[in-house]
Amino acid sequence: MALPERKQVEDELLDPTAVSRAYRRQRAKRYARERRAQDRQLAALRFWLAVTVVIAASVTLAVLIWHEIHRLFGL
Repeated sequence: MALPERKQVEDELLDPTAVSRAYRRQRAKRYARERRAQDRQLAALRFWLAVTVVIAASVTLAVLIWHEIHRLFGL
Protein backbone atom coordinates (compact mmCIF):
# COMPACT_ATOMS: atom_id res chain seq x y z
CA MET A 1 0.00 0.00 0.00
CA ALA A 2 1.47 3.32 -1.00
CA LEU A 3 1.71 6.30 1.30
CA PRO A 4 -0.51 9.26 0.50
CA GLU A 5 1.18 12.09 -1.32
CA ARG A 6 2.34 14.90 0.97
CA LYS A 7 0.84 18.30 0.41
CA GLN A 8 3.35 20.98 -0.38
CA VAL A 9 3.35 23.95 1.94
CA GLU A 10 2.86 27.11 0.03
CA ASP A 11 4.32 30.41 1.15
CA GLU A 12 0.94 32.06 1.17
CA LEU A 13 -0.33 29.58 3.78
CA LEU A 14 2.30 30.66 6.29
CA ASP A 15 1.40 33.37 8.76
CA PRO A 16 3.31 36.51 7.77
CA THR A 17 3.35 37.77 11.38
CA ALA A 18 4.60 34.49 12.88
CA VAL A 19 8.24 35.58 12.94
CA SER A 20 7.55 38.91 14.59
CA ARG A 21 5.23 37.30 17.14
CA ALA A 22 7.85 34.66 17.98
CA TYR A 23 10.47 37.40 18.33
CA ARG A 24 8.21 39.39 20.66
CA ARG A 25 7.40 36.27 22.70
CA GLN A 26 11.09 35.40 23.12
CA ARG A 27 11.89 38.99 24.05
CA ALA A 28 9.11 38.94 26.67
CA LYS A 29 10.41 35.65 28.06
CA ARG A 30 13.95 37.07 28.28
CA TYR A 31 12.64 40.23 29.97
CA ALA A 32 10.67 38.12 32.48
CA ARG A 33 13.73 35.96 33.19
CA GLU A 34 15.89 39.05 33.78
CA ARG A 35 13.18 40.60 35.95
CA ARG A 36 12.95 37.45 38.10
CA ALA A 37 16.73 37.47 38.57
CA GLN A 38 16.63 41.13 39.57
CA ASP A 39 13.72 40.53 41.96
CA ARG A 40 15.61 37.63 43.51
CA GLN A 41 18.68 39.82 44.09
CA LEU A 42 16.57 42.59 45.63
CA ALA A 43 14.82 40.07 47.88
CA ALA A 44 18.19 38.79 49.12
CA LEU A 45 19.31 42.36 49.78
CA ARG A 46 16.10 43.14 51.70
CA PHE A 47 16.51 39.96 53.73
CA TRP A 48 20.08 40.74 54.79
CA LEU A 49 19.15 44.33 55.51
CA ALA A 50 16.30 43.17 57.77
CA VAL A 51 18.59 40.67 59.53
CA THR A 52 21.18 43.39 60.10
CA VAL A 53 18.57 45.77 61.54
CA VAL A 54 17.21 43.09 63.87
CA ILE A 55 20.70 42.15 65.10
CA ALA A 56 21.65 45.81 65.61
CA ALA A 57 18.42 46.44 67.54
CA SER A 58 19.03 43.35 69.69
CA VAL A 59 22.60 44.38 70.51
CA THR A 60 21.51 47.94 71.30
CA LEU A 61 18.74 46.70 73.55
CA ALA A 62 21.10 44.28 75.31
CA VAL A 63 23.63 47.06 75.96
CA LEU A 64 20.94 49.40 77.29
CA ILE A 65 19.55 46.71 79.57
CA TRP A 66 23.06 45.84 80.79
CA HIS A 67 23.78 49.50 81.65
CA GLU A 68 20.44 49.81 83.43
CA ILE A 69 21.18 46.68 85.50
CA HIS A 70 24.57 48.11 86.46
CA ARG A 71 23.00 51.41 87.42
CA LEU A 72 20.22 49.85 89.52
CA PHE A 73 22.11 47.02 91.26
CA GLY A 74 25.68 48.28 91.13
CA LEU A 75 27.13 45.06 89.71
